[in-house]
Amino acid sequence: HVQLVESGGGSVQAGGSVRLSCAASGYTFNTYSWFRQAPGQEREGVATIDRRYDVPLYANSVKGRFAISKDNAGNTLYLQMNSLKPEDTAMYFCAASSQRYCYTLTGKYFNYWGQGTQVTVS
Repeated sequence: HVQLVESGGGSVQAGGSVRLSCAASGYTFNTYSWFRQAPGQEREGVATIDRRYDVPLYANSVKGRFAISKDNAGNTLYLQMNSLKPEDTAMYFCAASSQRYCYTLTGKYFNYWGQGTQVTVS
C-alpha cells in the first residue's frame, strides 16, 4: 500500500524559508515530484527528482529559490523553499510516478499523491 504523507507547511513572512517533507512508504519509485495548487488556479508542477538523472526539474517560477531532494535511506522527499513570495501561497502536494519514464512536471503522469500541506506567505 503506497502512502505519501506531507508535513512542514505553515505560515511564513515573505522572504522567509520553509522546508516541506513527504514520507513515502509502500514502494520506492524512480520519480517524485512536488506540485502546488492555489485557490481558483490550476495545479502547477514545482519540482521533480528522478534518481536516474543528475539534475532535478524546476518550474521557472521557483528556479533558484526552491530545492528538491530525497533521503533514499529514509525514503523521505523534501522541498526546501527559500525567498518565499506571496504568490507561493498554495496547497503543496508530493507525488510519485510508477511510469517507466516520468521526468516531467506534468501532473497527469503521476499516479500516487499525498493529501497536501498548506503554505501561506504574507
